[in-house]
Amino acid sequence: MTAPGMRSAPPFPQPGHPAPSPKASAQALNVLAALLEARTGQQIVRHRSTRVDTVLLPLMRERRLETLDQLVLAILDGSDPSLAGRVVDALVNCETSFFRDPQIFDLIADTVAAIERTGRRARIWSVGCSTGQEPLSIAMALAERNDALGTAMPDIVATDVSEAALAKARAGSFTQFEVQRGLPIRHLVRWFEGRADNEWVVRPELLRHIAFRHMNLVSDPPPPGGFDLILCRNVMLYFAPEAKRRVFDILASAMRPGAGLILGAGETVIGQTALFRLSPGGRGLYEKIPEEEAPRTA
Repeated sequence: MTAPGMRSAPPFPQPGHPAPSPKASAQALNVLAALLEARTGQQIVRHRSTRVDTVLLPLMRERRLETLDQLVLAILDGSDPSLAGRVVDALVNCETSFFRDPQIFDLIADTVAAIERTGRRARIWSVGCSTGQEPLSIAMALAERNDALGTAMPDIVATDVSEAALAKARAGSFTQFEVQRGLPIRHLVRWFEGRADNEWVVRPELLRHIAFRHMNLVSDPPPPGGFDLILCRNVMLYFAPEAKRRVFDILASAMRPGAGLILGAGETVIGQTALFRLSPGGRGLYEKIPEEEAPRTA
């Protein structure tokens, strides 16, 4: 099956012949952009389009496809229903690291402590958790604190749209390069086991504190139960304005009274939603506006 305006590409080059650059036609990029937005809400903006061929190249080599046009034709053919999902997994930005923006974890600890003083167990939601470094960092920071105080760990729920990223997060397996990105040596020694080939695996007693779940943020309902703190950092950078408003609605619906929302350093609620405002509780923290204070619509 050939999409309108797209030519079928020549067969994959034989061994010994270099493969040409997998440049895509405008039609192919449009199909990939539409697929990504439909499944995740994310857009392929101009500066991201330059990396499309790079992130999809391993999948193309596996399928012996020479160009992105061929890859799109394979998706449209429908003979392999899993192909579209694997393409989306590759296109989703999964950039993450341990203890990213370290001051945020002091803010999380302070927020959890305030909730515990009310006699309640805190619930935390890590949105767009990718391969798990953020929720694992939260668990490590709070486990150390809770051991000292003798308090119970909060419930931590972590969600992502990428099944591949979630599989890695659930396995808790990381390379030497990944653990060197932000992970203090004391946490590495305490919470990870070294394996062959420079692999580090999270100890089960830490991993069990996190419930990893698949979720499309723009279309799926939030995890059940209210949350006291939601981290949604650098998740909505590539969402269209309407998708951002829909996500803020979903996040607000999942928050308990007095709950906090943490966004990425380059993100804000200003001009995006009327449901949140800056919180006096800390830099980068937002709070849901109580219904009685929310602006009335005509």
